[in-house]
Amino acid sequence: MDATLDAIKRDGRGKNEANRLRASGQIPAVVYGSKKEGKAPEGVALSVDPKSLLRILHSDSGANTLISLRVDGTEARVMVKEYQLDPVTHQLLHADFYQLAMDKAITVTVPIVLKGEARGVKLQAGIVDFVTRDIEVTCLPTDIPGHIDVDVTELMLNQSIRVKDLAQDPKWKAITDGETMIVHVVMPKAEESATAAADATAEAAPVAGAEPEVIKKGKDEKEEKEKK
Repeated sequence: MDATLDAIKRDGRGKNEANRLRASGQIPAVVYGSKKEGKAPEGVALSVDPKSLLRILHSDSGANTLISLRVDGTEARVMVKEYQLDPVTHQLLHADFYQLAMDKAITVTVPIVLKGEARGVKLQAGIVDFVTRDIEVTCLPTDIPGHIDVDVTELMLNQSIRVKDLAQDPKWKAITDGETMIVHVVMPKAEESATAAADATAEAAPVAGAEPEVIKKGKDEKEEKEKK
């Protein structure tokens, strides 16, 4: 998704200037250019309308929205780098943007969306445990996925899908650790506890006619090591 945001250059800095801006219905912002020759990118101080920016942040693409930032008759493609909210009112206080090079890959965080009903839920009374709800990917700015679909239909009890199991896409590459668990089907905790208790009771109960097993020291130590 693309959006347009108007901004005004500002000269003042500091807390007093920030408070003055907020009182006038604007918030302070900074846009950073590309990193050059190992130097940190320089920032340009701006002011923006917080309501317009919130509409962008609350859109489907959120902070991954490509923004056309218009300043003094010029326009630059940027994305939100970070923003600050008031902890009580949740109003926007400040925002940072970074300018994009449209031919260079960037790293973004993309949400995971589960699709289908797992067979382990329908047939084995399991539940879906959604462990990781977003991952990091690299892609060109124009190829940012709105979300990544993960089909859980074939998952049975104790089966999982990890980042390395995701379908490959030529437009983006996952950089989150491939072993990261995304979703798995597990037994409900109450049922799991009941099963464990039943197993413990069964182990403790004497078996009629059974001979006591004599465990030799060497065998006992070996089993203990295997358990560890």
